[in-house]
Amino acid sequence: MRKNIHPKYDEATVTCACGNEIKTRSTVKQMHVNTCSSCHPFFTGSAKLIDTEGRVDRFNKRFSEGMY
Repeated sequence: MRKNIHPKYDEATVTCACGNEIKTRSTVKQMHVNTCSSCHPFFTGSAKLIDTEGRVDRFNKRFSEGMY
């Protein structure tokens, strides 16, 4: 491998908008993100499926008529 062509891979801090800080390693020293695993609805369990047009019910009705 050639020498002196790779960037430095040091400790980095990822800061979320909620205030959570994550220590990792990267070529960038500091990163700022909008969501992390501490505040994202999928990971916190507060995510809700909104079915405003009844698409799930229409799908279940259409394919529950004994096709399989």
